[in-house]
Amino acid sequence: MEQQQNFEPLVESFYQVPTLELAKNLLGCILVKQTEEGTTSGIIVETEAYLGNSDRAAHGYGNRRTKRTEILYAKPGHAYVHLIHNHRLINVVSSMEGDPESVLIRAVEPFSGIDEMLMRRPVKKFQNLTSGPGKLTQAMGIHMEDYGRYMLEPPLFISEGKSPVSVKSGSRIGIDNTGEAKDYPYRFWVDGNPFVSK
Repeated sequence: MEQQQNFEPLVESFYQVPTLELAKNLLGCILVKQTEEGTTSGIIVETEAYLGNSDRAAHGYGNRRTKRTEILYAKPGHAYVHLIHNHRLINVVSSMEGDPESVLIRAVEPFSGIDEMLMRRPVKKFQNLTSGPGKLTQAMGIHMEDYGRYMLEPPLFISEGKSPVSVKSGSRIGIDNTGEAKDYPYRFWVDGNPFVSK
């Protein structure tokens, strides 16, 4: 039986660091989503940094502003939820207000509310439950309505966890048509964790 967890949102200053630093610092932290069905949480084990204006793989490249990307220009710590191939992805807005950078949460290790996750996303192999950015949003009940939430308070926030022993970095996934940006080593993951996406 899972014990009841008391999660406290991280404070604003946690997000006020350079984007690459935030992408590493998020590893080991706990992503929490509260819904009417209950609370689910997962330990962040994989992230990708997107460096806005100068990064051809980023939605804010060239400072382009659309209705979809507007939240990227807000204060760090907001949720940027968007659709790719009918999968919802969650990014944490980073850097400074007006600078369209973010960190994609690519994978989490289920921590609490696992029965609820399995109801939303039944899987034969447990490690497929949250081992990808679209998988984790489905399992945790993160929806387009969560776009723009300030992640310093429920129902969607990040809580302190434990720093991983070993972190690796490499190129990001699924951005092959972005020129030199496809090779930037902006993906970070917890070494040896079975829920890392690739």
